[in-house]
Amino acid sequence: MKAVTTIQGAAAPLLRDNIDTDLIIRIERISQLKRGELGPYLLETLRYRDGGPASGEREDFVLNRPAFRDACTILGGKNFGCGSSREMAVWALEEAGIRCVIAPSFGDIFYNNCLQNGLLLVRLDAKEIERIADASRDGESIEVDLRALEIRAPQLSAIPFEFDEAQREALLEGLDDIDQTRRFAEHIARFRANDRKTRAWAYFA
Repeated sequence: MKAVTTIQGAAAPLLRDNIDTDLIIRIERISQLKRGELGPYLLETLRYRDGGPASGEREDFVLNRPAFRDACTILGGKNFGCGSSREMAVWALEEAGIRCVIAPSFGDIFYNNCLQNGLLLVRLDAKEIERIADASRDGESIEVDLRALEIRAPQLSAIPFEFDEAQREALLEGLDDIDQTRRFAEHIARFRANDRKTRAWAYFA
C-alpha cells in the first residue's frame, strides 16, 4: 500500500448527502470489469448522460468541469460511501485519481475499505467543508497534511482535523492490516514456540 503523507491539488465539491457505493460504481460495471478498469465509470450516473460514457458527459457535473477534471480530493456530504460493502467503490475512486475525501461522516465499511487501500478520509464539520469549497471554487489547490493533521486552503487559516493515531501511523507508513501483523512476526514465532511446548496437542505438525 502506498504511504499517505500530504495530498495537494484541486478539491471537487460534491456536497450532497448519502452518496452510496452503488452510485460510486454501478453493479454491472463490477460484473463486467476488473480492477484497473473502473476509473472511467466512477459516478457515471452523475457524470454522463443516460446511456453511460458513450452518450457524452453532463457538462454541469463537477468532475467534468475543467477546474476539477484532475481533482485529487472530493468534498462530500454526510454519510459518504453508505450502502453496500463493495470495495470496488474505493478502487474506482483511486483509479479516477481521487486520493482523499473530506466529509462530515462516512459509511463504516467504506471507511475501513479506504484505510486498507491507502485512500484518506477526513471527517470535518459541514460548515468547514463549505468554507473550503468556497475558497477553492475555481479549482485552487488545497493541501491535506496527515502529518500535521491540518488542511490548508487559499485565504483560510489552517483547519485542524482529528484522526485515530494508530490508523494515522499505518497510512503514513503505508501499512495495511497484513503488513501491520507482519511487524510482529518475531513475537508471534516466539509465542508459538513456547505454546507448542505447553500445548503440543494443539499442533498437528
